[in-house]
Amino acid sequence: MDKIIIKDLRANGILGIYARERVMPQEIVINATLYTDVRKAAESDEIVDCVDYEKTANLLKAHAETSHRQTVEALTEDLARLCLSLPGVQGAHIRVEKTQAIPFTASVGVEIERMNP
Repeated sequence: MDKIIIKDLRANGILGIYARERVMPQEIVINATLYTDVRKAAESDEIVDCVDYEKTANLLKAHAETSHRQTVEALTEDLARLCLSLPGVQGAHIRVEKTQAIPFTASVGVEIERMNP
């Protein structure tokens, strides 16, 4: 299966269970791999036949910045569902990380893979 890759998308949003995390937005890093078939897009060379990664990145960023989820697990599942709702997307591998959650770590996060039935 072919892949569309969005790497290290940065968002700032409310994400966490602690009071301090519910007040100030923090950096969230999103990585997404979308499984699709790019043959039609490659043949036509037209954006209408592509999974538009700019629109997808904007959609993921906007959701991460406005959803105010408590857990990384919930946000990651949300983002996978959003990706799976896009035309042509057959599956999604999503990784969400918080870079400021735990001192002495680069990040902590959750990674999932979901497929359309």
